Amino acid sequence: MMEKKAILILLVLTLSLISGQEPKKFETLKAPYRIHTLFSVECQNYFDWQTVGLMHSYRKAQQPGPITRLLSCTDEERKNYRGMELAPTFEVPSMSRHPKTGDWYPAINKPAGVVHWLKYSKEAQNVDWVVILDADMIIRGPIVPWEIGAEKGRPVSAYYGYLVGCDNVLAKLHTKHPELCDKVGGLLAMHIDDLQALAPLWLSKTEEVREDKAHWATNYTGDIYGTGWISEMYGYSFGAAEARLRHKINDNLMIYPGYIPREGVEPILMHYGLPFNVGNWSFSKLEHHNDDIVYNCSRLFLEPPYPREIAQMEPDRNKRRALFLNIECINTLNEGLLLQHAAFGCPKPKWSKYLSFLKSKTFAELSRPKPLTSQSRQMMEVGIHKEVDNEPEKPHPKIHTIFSTECSPYFDWQTVGLVHSFYKSGQPGNITRLLSCTEEDLRQYKGHDLAPTHYVPSMSRHPLTGDWYPAINKPAAVLHWMNHVKTDAEYIVILDADMIMRGPITPWEFNAARGHPVSTPYDYLIGCDNVLAKLHTRHPEACDKVGGVIIMHVDDLRKFALQWLHKTVEVRLDRSHWSKNITGDVYEAGWISEMYGYSFGAAELNLRHVISGEILIYPGYVPAPGVKYRVFHYGLEYRVGNWSFDKANWRHVDLVNKCWAKFPDPPDPSSLDQSDNDSLQRDLLSIECATTLNEALRIHHERRKCPDPNSISTTNQDTANETRTNAETRANDDESRTNAETRTNDDESRTNAETRTNDDETRTNDDETRIDAETRTDAETRTSAEARMAVETTTSRKFGKVDNDAQGLRRDDVPKNNSQQSSQPDMSNGTFSSMRFWIMALWAVSIFAFLGVMSVMLKGRKGLKKRGKGYKSKRRTSYSGFWDTNGQDNRHIRSAETA
Repeated sequence: MMEKKAILILLVLTLSLISGQEPKKFETLKAPYRIHTLFSVECQNYFDWQTVGLMHSYRKAQQPGPITRLLSCTDEERKNYRGMELAPTFEVPSMSRHPKTGDWYPAINKPAGVVHWLKYSKEAQNVDWVVILDADMIIRGPIVPWEIGAEKGRPVSAYYGYLVGCDNVLAKLHTKHPELCDKVGGLLAMHIDDLQALAPLWLSKTEEVREDKAHWATNYTGDIYGTGWISEMYGYSFGAAEARLRHKINDNLMIYPGYIPREGVEPILMHYGLPFNVGNWSFSKLEHHNDDIVYNCSRLFLEPPYPREIAQMEPDRNKRRALFLNIECINTLNEGLLLQHAAFGCPKPKWSKYLSFLKSKTFAELSRPKPLTSQSRQMMEVGIHKEVDNEPEKPHPKIHTIFSTECSPYFDWQTVGLVHSFYKSGQPGNITRLLSCTEEDLRQYKGHDLAPTHYVPSMSRHPLTGDWYPAINKPAAVLHWMNHVKTDAEYIVILDADMIMRGPITPWEFNAARGHPVSTPYDYLIGCDNVLAKLHTRHPEACDKVGGVIIMHVDDLRKFALQWLHKTVEVRLDRSHWSKNITGDVYEAGWISEMYGYSFGAAELNLRHVISGEILIYPGYVPAPGVKYRVFHYGLEYRVGNWSFDKANWRHVDLVNKCWAKFPDPPDPSSLDQSDNDSLQRDLLSIECATTLNEALRIHHERRKCPDPNSISTTNQDTANETRTNAETRANDDESRTNAETRTNDDESRTNAETRTNDDETRTNDDETRIDAETRTDAETRTSAEARMAVETTTSRKFGKVDNDAQGLRRDDVPKNNSQQSSQPDMSNGTFSSMRFWIMALWAVSIFAFLGVMSVMLKGRKGLKKRGKGYKSKRRTSYSGFWDTNGQDNRHIRSAETA
């Protein structure tokens, strides 16, 4: 123990010298400054890789004092357990299955383990301060209790706002001092005397709440599953209230990856309890529940983007900091796994760019220990005063954004645009795509990596009625997601795929509340005012004409989702009331049944909407002065001068899997007419929408590592020029040799005739051979490009089908605007060597056959010339650096509009 202390002191002194700071008083680790860190786990692979990450970060962050893992194992688990060497360990009896009640609740092992450690561990007798963490955490800097504000009788903890039971009957039932109940958890830093008073109460109150099944409901606990899973958290808060411990609540010390830190705040702890992502890369701990990655020498977690990619991805400094935190979390986990594999004696891994990065000075600098900032301390002190006088200041509620799509190229390019704009907008929380696909569509689908995704069975063809109505997938998908996914978000934002976010959409800004969702006006839903509402809801007076963007409390959505689906089916079946004068649907086809399903379902539950006209705008509409709209909804065609965009024209175009495909560029803003301000602002918004879509596609193609179109085009031209030059040089050489042979002929007149014939023959052969060579070059180049296209789209088709598909793409896939033209990058490969071989072979055959064909040359001359022209014409039309826009594409636009 003394050796460990000496090493720790030396490391801290070294860090102090490097940073130019004085050594802190805790470096002596003597009373009253002895710190001990605890965390609780079970004998499972799931906790083993978390242990590796936490232990590595503990050493890297130079956390003072020893650390102990409280390991809870059943007798059977202990026999087969492999991870005893992963951390300093104190074994505690497992209470996963309660010895008295038989209740299966593994989370109770945390307070039970603390109680056992306090009672039986000798180390507990030599401690002044205790820091208690969860296994799924990464330490970024020293957690020193007195530096973060802890005092005897005043522990420090992080804010857990969803513990609503502190404010209702639950607290009154389980503590004599409900007014002292603090909504806290995650990070706990307290004096050992406080922990000794609290621990038994923590355990007993956990048992109480766990047994109180009558109050497990979400409205009492905030537990979205209503299964009492967070009983241990309430056990802590109620036990602390019983012990009369008032917490200092600091919401800056700990952060969830995926959240944006406050300006000037440097979190010293990351809690990766929720999924998070960077672009198309994502991580969720639940996906690795049975992962034996600790014991598999060849495996790490999927590498995230590199820092330089993030620097290019996000211009906003604070949002960029959030993305850096995300990759720091997973990189620290992977670095810990590498070191653990080495400790196990695994073979040295092969060199890779990612391994090189983990060992680089860049990563060392990014992950060096983080000190507390003055801003963090100041905000903590303000929070303390508010807590003493009144209530602690509550942070904003958590948000989750969802949108519904199907397995088609049409929704894929919309997904790329929306997800790109989501991260660019600064929207809090995470985003999830609800992907509705048939089994057949899903087998062939290639866009799994476009967004964090929840897969949903398709209801496009209704399983009972057989009705074909893809729009029903939206309420069906929301219902499926609510029933199958655990979320700690208090508010859900629901968007459509054909939207571009311009700024955050938050419940606190637009005044959403329980029973009062926020949405945008859809005034054409006239059925709310007539017989349609009277037929389909008991509360027609509560029918709101809304849609597009929805902000709803998770409790309301949990009750509402099924109503939304049922009312959609009702309206869809009510064909007698599909007419325009009843529904406002210009097509009179029941296509907006889902929108009425939403309004009627909300009316059934008496959900009255806060209707805001400042959230959404359609491109092409004149904006209201001074309004900062948060969402573009490009559901309708819009124009800027001669340029226009209509999403329907791109229904069958695969812009996502075809390298560098994009929409026609809108006009330059500088070219707009400045005389009419309304028109100018309208057109600027329209241009912004289209530009954002193209920007999203460009970044997507870059992430897919599409080849540089400029370098490829240059390579193709050089190859073709070299081919023609070689062909012409060989033609001249053969012509010279033939002329020399002709001059040896005795018959002057015959020589002259043959010489003329030879000249014509040589020129004809020259033309034919050059045409053949160039045609082969074109054919091989196209084959190469199509092969690369097949690889990029990860398909495994036969060559004939690939050729047909690629030719179809050239002809039809990308419609053009009358005033714009999109270029298709040329593609080539390294086939030049094999091409030269065949050219040389062709010329060799021509030389040997020359004298034999001379006598018939005059007879076949016209036919050969005609064939040469045909080949030349074919080459010029098929090998173009740009897509032909004359005729074919205009026909495609007209056919799309007709459809």
